[in-house]
Amino acid sequence: MSVITKAEGFGLELEAQDGHARACKLTTPHGIVTTPTFMPVATYGAVRGISGAELAEAGAQILLSNTYHLHERPGEQTVEALGGLHGFTGWQGPWLTDSGGFQVTSLSDRAKIDENGVTFASTLDGRRRTLTPENAIGIQESLGSDIAMVLDECIPIREDENDASSPRTSTAEIERAMQRTLRWADRSQAARRRASQAVFAIVQGGASESLRRKSATATAQIEFDGYAHGGLGLGESREERRTAVQTANAELPTDRPRYLMGLGRPVDLLDGVAAGVDLFDCVVPTRNGRHGLLFTSQGILGLRNAVHAKSDEPIDPACACPACRNHSRGYLRHLIKTGESLASRFAALHNLTFYLDLLRRSREAIVEGRFAALHEEIDEISERRL
Repeated sequence: MSVITKAEGFGLELEAQDGHARACKLTTPHGIVTTPTFMPVATYGAVRGISGAELAEAGAQILLSNTYHLHERPGEQTVEALGGLHGFTGWQGPWLTDSGGFQVTSLSDRAKIDENGVTFASTLDGRRRTLTPENAIGIQESLGSDIAMVLDECIPIREDENDASSPRTSTAEIERAMQRTLRWADRSQAARRRASQAVFAIVQGGASESLRRKSATATAQIEFDGYAHGGLGLGESREERRTAVQTANAELPTDRPRYLMGLGRPVDLLDGVAAGVDLFDCVVPTRNGRHGLLFTSQGILGLRNAVHAKSDEPIDPACACPACRNHSRGYLRHLIKTGESLASRFAALHNLTFYLDLLRRSREAIVEGRFAALHEEIDEISERRL
C-alpha cells in the first residue's frame, strides 16, 4: 500500500490578508470552513448541554473531539460501526480529533513516556494501555474525522505552569521532547491509510525561539496537510507566546492551515490571528461559562456578583444568543446561584457565541484592512471586569 502524504478533498485558499492576519477558505470532505474560526470542544462527541443545531446557529463550522477519551469510551470500533463521528453524533460538518497526547502526558502519575509512545493506566478501569504514533492515527481513522492530529510529547514551560515564579523547565528537556515529537511525526505520516483524512503535525519547543524555529522547519519538511502550535499556555508570558507563534509561522508553508491548540482568552485568539493562525480551540468559554464568568463586548461579566441581582440588562446588548435575547442578568444570576443546570447551558452557549462572533468579526476586519483596530479594541476590554 502506498504512503499517503496529502489528503483528498482538502485544501486551503487565501482570500484576504492584512499584515500577517489572513482570511482563508478551508475545504474539507464535509464542508467548507471560513477562517479564522473557533472550534468548540466536544470532548466525547458533544459540547456539554448544547445541541449541534444550537452550535450551528451560534456560528460553529467545525467541532473538535478527543481521541484519548473516545478510545476509552465508547471505543473507536463502536464509533466506526455507527458511521464514524458524523453518523455517531449527527454533526455533519467537519470534525477535528486531537491525538490525546496532551491528555495522556498530563497524567504524569499514570503515564510512562518512551520512544515507542505513551503507556498509561486507564482512569476508567486501571488497565495499562499504550498510545503510539501509529495507533493514534489508526484510532482517528476509525473515528472518521476530517482532520487528525499526530501524537506529540507536550511538557510545561514551567514546572508549575500556573505559577509565574515556578522554575522553568530546562531547555534540554524541552528540546528532548521536541525532537521526539519530530520522530513521532515522521512515524505518524508513514502510518496513514485513510486518503480522505487530513493529518496535522504539531510544532513544539516551549518558549524558545530557536527551538520553535527548528521544530517548524523540520516539521514542514515532512509535508503535512496542516500544522499546529502545541505546548503553549503552559507557563510562558503573553509576549513569549506571541513570539513563539510568529517565529514558527515564518517557517511554515503559507498554503497550509495553521492551528493554535488549547488557547484561550479572547486576546490569545487575536494575537494568534495577527500572527497568521487560522484555527483555534479551547475549553475556556464553556468552562468559564459554567462558573458564571461571561465574555462580553464590554468586558468580563461576573454573573455571581451581587450588583447584577436586580439588573434587567441582557448579558451583552451586542449579542444575539438565546440568553441575551430572552433573559436578564438578574434572572440568569438567580439560576446560577440556585444551581439550575439551565444557567450553565445558557452561559456556555453565550460564551461560545461570543468567541465564534469574535473570529467572524476578525475575518471581516481582515477583508476590510482594519484588523489592527479590532485587535486594539479587544485588548482594551479584555481584562475589564463588570
